[in-house]
Order: sequence, then C-alpha cells, then structure tokens
Amino acid sequence: MRVVVSRLEESSMRLQTSGRIGIVTFDRPDRRNALTQSMWKQLEDWCTNLPAKVELFILRGSGRDFTAGSDIKEFATLTGPQANLAFEQMERAIHAVESLKIPTIAVVNGPAFGAGFVLTLACDLRIGSEHASFGMPVGKLGITLQPPFIRRMINHLGPSRTKEMVYTAKRYDAETALRLGLLNELVTEDELDERAFAIARSILGQSKASMSAVKESVRSVLTETHPKVGDWVDEADFVEGVSAFNEKRIARFR
Repeated sequence: MRVVVSRLEESSMRLQTSGRIGIVTFDRPDRRNALTQSMWKQLEDWCTNLPAKVELFILRGSGRDFTAGSDIKEFATLTGPQANLAFEQMERAIHAVESLKIPTIAVVNGPAFGAGFVLTLACDLRIGSEHASFGMPVGKLGITLQPPFIRRMINHLGPSRTKEMVYTAKRYDAETALRLGLLNELVTEDELDERAFAIARSILGQSKASMSAVKESVRSVLTETHPKVGDWVDEADFVEGVSAFNEKRIARFR
C-alpha cells in the first residue's frame, strides 16, 4: 500500500494519505502528544480543506499516547480571556472533525485526556489497545466545561457517568471504556493499526452515499441547539490550577 507522508505547517503533526484514507498523527511523544494552539488550528484547517480524494479519516498519536489534550504548559502563559480564546479554537477544531462528511476513526493507542478525550468522541468509531484510557480532569485546572464538550460526553456516557467522570476526575481503562461504549473494539497494541486499516477498507467497500446519509442522520438526531457558550475557565481557579500542575503540587482553590 503506497503511503504519502507530509508535514503539516505545525511540525508536531504528520499528514499521510494511503489511497482514499487520510491519516493525521500527533507527533509530540516527549510531551505526550499534547496539542498546542497552532496544532489545533492546523487540524481545523486540514479538515476544512480536505483533499477531494480522501474518503475516510484516521486520527492517531505516536508513541505511547493518543494525546494528553491541550498543552497545559502553554496555558501558563495565558490570561483568562486568552485561555477562553484557546478553548474556542479547540472547539472549532473538534467541530471540524465532527462535521466531516466522511467516516472517521480514532486509533487510541494510549491515554486520551481532556480535549483529547472529546476529540475521540467527535470521531465515528474508536479502536483502542490495552493501553487506552480516557479522562476529563478539568476540576484540577479550573476549567468549566461548556455545552459542546458536555454534549459529546452525554451522547456517549449519559448524564450521570459524565458528571461522575468530571466530579471525581475518574479515568476509564481500556476494558471499562469498551464496556461503556467509548471503544468500539479493543485489540492488542501490535494489532491496532492493522485492525484500524481493515475496518477502514471495509467501510470504503460500502456505498459512499449510504455511509454519508447515515452519518448525517445520526448527527441530526444527536446535535441540539445550545444557548450562547460562556467562559471556558474560571480565571482565578484556572491560574491556580495551571500553576499547581506545572509546579507539581496540589492546587489551592478559593
């Protein structure tokens, strides 16, 4: 299978095409594939300007992580208003993935936390290895989840599990994620990419019109109109939470 590889403008993301399959790989293993603001922007731009030949999209991480979410160290340089703008960029990127008219697969080879977890939920299917795990530890950072993120979590987990995950900073391991429906399939690490491509080939063998119609129908059922999105962070708690994270100490919230 011929694979064409190119770097996106942000060097920590890799774009590959293999026939009708497009693959974006987060490639910051030293930072657990945490996404910078520029990486979120590049992801949005790529999805918005999807090459016509690409009929299926795979999202994956290099090394031992899918993505730890947004780069918290980068947050340390932001004010509350700047952080809100950063979260708006995250949401635009996640929405761009969710809005693709083609099938999408998240290949979860390790932890997917925070916005990285929500990014997997924006994909149609999630295939994971035994190292996959999911979490939403926003309470440690003073981040206030807004309706777009919560909607995706509730669609997959329901209201009670969503609140439990956020309230307790609970992490779901691969077996639990499979049981709860966060993963469609669980395979070994060695089988992961091969299985993802097998599923991709199977999907590409189906009617393109049928796949597109089903995707749009599901989206129309699950997507609701929400009130205006408010602030994504409590400014004082956000500053303390990010400082505590970077200083490796327990946050002292108000």
